[in-house]
Amino acid sequence: MTRVLARVNGEQTVNITTQFARPDKRLLPIFPLGSPQKYGEADVADIVDLAVVRRASSRDAAVARVRADAPVAREPALLPLTSVDISEWRGLSGRAIEPNGYYLPDWELAVNASASGRTGASTLAAWNSDGLIGLMPVVPLSRATKIPLPALASAHPYGTLCTPLIDRTAAEDAAQLMMQAARNAGARALVLREVALDGGALKAFNRVLRGEGLRSRTLNWHLRASLDATRKADELLQEALSGKKLKELRRQRQRLSEHGEVRFDVARSPRDVAAALEIFLQLEASGWKGERGTALAQVEGDAAFIRRATEGLAENRQCEIVTLRAGTTPVASGIVLRHQTRAFFFKIGVDERFAKYSPGVQLTLDLTRHLCADPAIASADSTASPDNPMINPIWRGRFAIGDVLIPLRQNDPVVAMIHAALAVRQSARNTARRGVRFIRALKR
Repeated sequence: MTRVLARVNGEQTVNITTQFARPDKRLLPIFPLGSPQKYGEADVADIVDLAVVRRASSRDAAVARVRADAPVAREPALLPLTSVDISEWRGLSGRAIEPNGYYLPDWELAVNASASGRTGASTLAAWNSDGLIGLMPVVPLSRATKIPLPALASAHPYGTLCTPLIDRTAAEDAAQLMMQAARNAGARALVLREVALDGGALKAFNRVLRGEGLRSRTLNWHLRASLDATRKADELLQEALSGKKLKELRRQRQRLSEHGEVRFDVARSPRDVAAALEIFLQLEASGWKGERGTALAQVEGDAAFIRRATEGLAENRQCEIVTLRAGTTPVASGIVLRHQTRAFFFKIGVDERFAKYSPGVQLTLDLTRHLCADPAIASADSTASPDNPMINPIWRGRFAIGDVLIPLRQNDPVVAMIHAALAVRQSARNTARRGVRFIRALKR
């Protein structure tokens, strides 16, 4: 236990006591708090190891009152992720105000079971008389960022989207109850990592905050590529790419066909997805990710996670694996998740021996046509980095995504301290990234 005396705004001395995780408890490694963009005005907070956190007292936590017209069947709670009823979770995902393929139960439970550095998550869960209405997988901020202050952060689901699942018919009640569950666990704030800033989930939290005299703070943000799949693919591609570029891509595809007929295949059934996944894993490991040791197949826990997740999702028609072949040779492959009317382009692997034919771009062009032709899909999230050189020129839609602080009590000096710590951490990460880019540029 560590006691810190801090002077806030040069006036008030605050006594903050934090409990660090016990030595026998493994902490999760550092995860990025979103992309290295600018910090806005912010208050933030995080929580210590769940095994040692105490229940909040009336002095520590402001009690949020649930609207009288929303009867609660169960108390909101911070629970082990594995304790959530799967059928309730599936039902909630179908009613979610905003889709997130990475928080579907088959995906997130597989991540939680074996993915390197991502196991052992908990969840904030909320119920009303109709059942489960809110679910947000979380970890202590101390695990997510090594900042040992009392807050909870979104559990990283391996994909770059952490939007909580909130019932569209009871969105504000779900947000309010999950905030209360965090207070009950001793948290002073929530950090929603990598959420859509204009999405329904964050809007529900903001409405609750306004009613309690609080406001969220955006910590950092960036624009991410997306696809409007309601439009005709050929029109989108002609608008996105110049006539000269499209002509060059057609020429490359024709040259690729000299190695055999170029074919775009879509695996949907669990059996076909399992077979296609092995091809994907081989392609990914054969390229630069394999050289860096970051390919899924190179880490036993990650390989187990992706095999379990894709098979489980395929059983519910929520996963496809697309493969581009030249004759019998796979030259590119991608994993696509589906939730409600949205697709999520998780990862891509290519055979770099065919690099001069742009296999990754060729696969993405075919995937664009495939998604636009599917009446069940209205949009697609690239889940890519903001500066992705492959997807950005093709998918020209953009939406803002970022990390957001949700304070849980008014005028809390601890929140300001956490924000300051996160700002310092983010600045250090940005400096390190610039250094890495500079070194790589020198090596070229």
